[in-house]
Amino acid sequence: MRRIALLLTLSTILFCSPLYAQNPCSGMSLGRGANLNGFIPFPSDNAWNQNIFNAAVDPNSDAIINFIGASTPMHPDFGAGLYQGSTIGIPYVVVSGSPFVNIHFTAYGSESDPGPMPVPHNAPIEGYPNPGNGDRHVLVLDRDNCWLYELYHSYPKKDGSWNADSAAVWDLLNDERRPYTWTSADAAGLPVFPGLARYDEVASGQIQHALRFTLQYSREAFTPPASHWAPNSTNSLAAPMGMRLRLKASYDISSFPPQAQVILTALKQYGMIMADNGSSMFVSGDPDNRWNNNDLGTLKQVPASAFEVVLMDPIYTPNNLPQGKAPDITSFTATPPVSHSGQPVVLNWTATGASYFVISPQVGAVRGNTFTVYPTVTTTYTLYATNQFHRSKKTVSVTIQ
Repeated sequence: MRRIALLLTLSTILFCSPLYAQNPCSGMSLGRGANLNGFIPFPSDNAWNQNIFNAAVDPNSDAIINFIGASTPMHPDFGAGLYQGSTIGIPYVVVSGSPFVNIHFTAYGSESDPGPMPVPHNAPIEGYPNPGNGDRHVLVLDRDNCWLYELYHSYPKKDGSWNADSAAVWDLLNDERRPYTWTSADAAGLPVFPGLARYDEVASGQIQHALRFTLQYSREAFTPPASHWAPNSTNSLAAPMGMRLRLKASYDISSFPPQAQVILTALKQYGMIMADNGSSMFVSGDPDNRWNNNDLGTLKQVPASAFEVVLMDPIYTPNNLPQGKAPDITSFTATPPVSHSGQPVVLNWTATGASYFVISPQVGAVRGNTFTVYPTVTTTYTLYATNQFHRSKKTVSVTIQ
């Protein structure tokens, strides 16, 4: 029932949107590292999808590159096979009809989206088959409802639920943004998945979005589309989260092999966005045995000096954070409020200023302002409404006789 209700909403959105009518979520293949078959997450005006080939250069570009280290090489942090027993890259899985399970937060619950989420018990964890104690990202695309779910430092439990330090849900059809100063499954408060270099798109001959990368040092600041900082430097030239680098148009890529050329072309057109602290100039992608590691290895020939910083405006610090109001939930009702086990109950809400909604328990992320549930026991439902400033919530109870 959950899928049917949301698919009706989704079909309305797709019918009204030429961008997604051609490459809908429903066209994605299923499984680990699945082909998206032309679907591009988020609208064309989303920061990840903006072509910044002609964007202005930041006035501090040269100084920032020198602080990073002009000779620091670009490094593909993904590839084929195993390294020290673990796959190389950040995996993802596309699901359909996966059971919605609870997520138990172990660190950043107040800045996480509540469950349930459609995370399979066997979802690939970053570093599988031996993920160790690293970032342990889990990325799940729900093709039925067109949502992206991302977990950080994730551990599956025997009952099918998951423990995670944090989690975020992303509406793949809209320009959602985390509340200012909130993290996500990434330090910058960004989605991880849209910044991956994926084999399916490289094989198609083009990447149509920015890539995700890391730097050793960052300062207490962020620039859109980021929403969060994780400072480890007080140097004014250390990057704010969300900083975008672009490969210079003059940099000659004609001698690079095919896979590297596709990636380098994307870096000229869309650039790469600083998303976390880590090894400098490490670029993210998915693990796939079809990558040619020798081909990707040529990317290490590209130094930081071949890049320039795209103009950062605005840059937010603790002194100039945007101010605004949390969403206003004026009503949240259940009809009927008293019912029998398994009978339909319609949840309705009225709210303004929200970017997206989550209903817990049992439901998860939703669009619109109504949803039908089938409770079998007396249940209190919580509606969470979130925008770029904060989150509001309201509850309603359904009594089962």
